[in-house]
Amino acid sequence: MIITIATGTFLYFSLCSDCQLAAAEPEKVIEEDAVVATPDPTSFPFAVADGDFELNVNDNFNFDLSNYGILVPLTENLKGGISNLVNFLKENQTKVINITGLYRSDEENPSAFPNLGLARATAVKNYLVEQGISSAQTNTFGKLMENLIPDGNTLRGPVTFNLSEGANVENEDLKALYDEIKANPLVLYFNTGEAAINLSLEQRQKVAKIARYLDKVPDAGCDVIGHTDNTGSRATNLALGKERADFAKSYLVRNGITAEKINSLSKGPDAPIASNGTEEGRSKNRRTVITLH
Repeated sequence: MIITIATGTFLYFSLCSDCQLAAAEPEKVIEEDAVVATPDPTSFPFAVADGDFELNVNDNFNFDLSNYGILVPLTENLKGGISNLVNFLKENQTKVINITGLYRSDEENPSAFPNLGLARATAVKNYLVEQGISSAQTNTFGKLMENLIPDGNTLRGPVTFNLSEGANVENEDLKALYDEIKANPLVLYFNTGEAAINLSLEQRQKVAKIARYLDKVPDAGCDVIGHTDNTGSRATNLALGKERADFAKSYLVRNGITAEKINSLSKGPDAPIASNGTEEGRSKNRRTVITLH
């Protein structure tokens, strides 16, 4: 019996190397009060360079999470950098400022644009235009960046900039964009009393194309046309169509399209696209169409 026990013990320690390690290494104890290091918030400067021209301001446009409204007030340092950029672009009419808004995939997108980054870039573009930069000298983009780290509920400077040549877009490109929008306008179906308009990705892309065309063509404008079915009097429906058009216009303005470039009007029941003899047809006729002049 003693020989059997000794043999078993020898084989156990000879063949079970993992068991020896387990016996040799004490169990690790995780300290409940261990402090996990919190990463510093992400922060991008307002920086741009082109030849002898260089800006590097340790401030930028800030945004709350899931929001595309610029947080104000802006710092004096940032205002000074913007003023220098305005002067540079006025003196260099062929230059364009490319504005890229950054966003995270876990943010909600309350804008009319395909992504929150593009909405943020548009907000910055509009501010720069207010300061004197021509909208024709701007391009806007959105970029997904998952490693953006907020400062509480705020993203510090989720916008990047660079300068390039090419402020003058080819007429052929603009003509193609115009034809595309005219052939396939943005059509909205909603009730006047709604507080928001929920757009599909395809509709958001159309908004972005309309905004781009309006930016690049100084005298361009868009029409927002309200349509109704033929239920009730013509006068009532004309008024209802105008209410819907005005509501859609205000929605576009909130998303950065200049109000002066938007003309809202109503055709009431005068331009049906389906039969008013069925509910399905009437629902198709109750629409708001957004297109270019």
